[in-house]
Amino acid sequence: MFSSVSARSASAYKRASIEASVDMADPHQLVNLLFDALQRAIGSAKLAIQASDVPAKCKQISDAVRILEEGLKAPLDMENGGDLAVNLDALYTYCAARLVLANLKNDVVILDEVNALIAQISGGWKQINGRGPAYLQPV
Repeated sequence: MFSSVSARSASAYKRASIEASVDMADPHQLVNLLFDALQRAIGSAKLAIQASDVPAKCKQISDAVRILEEGLKAPLDMENGGDLAVNLDALYTYCAARLVLANLKNDVVILDEVNALIAQISGGWKQINGRGPAYLQPV
């Protein structure tokens, strides 16, 4: 019924560490944190499917879709971003739809597909290391 003190302490430490990372991050680092959280959620959803843990699967996939929609897709600058913004918008929409399908079908292959797509985008983002277009630069 209750979690141990050490488990609660570890959870509180993790939350504080994440909050500190977010507070100190520049816009480029924030996107890195979002990609990392997205890939963790997809990985956790895969483990939940393999363990037949439906509530955990639903939560992790919901978190992943939310990161895609609210964290990565919503801030795209469709006015100044050109083809890159349009393509990322389409990719994020596709990935979110695939995650919903993976949830419905308990399909880890779809999760692997989405994770591979996000890994490519994440890797490219990490390589630019803040040297992207002016509208992505910190103010």
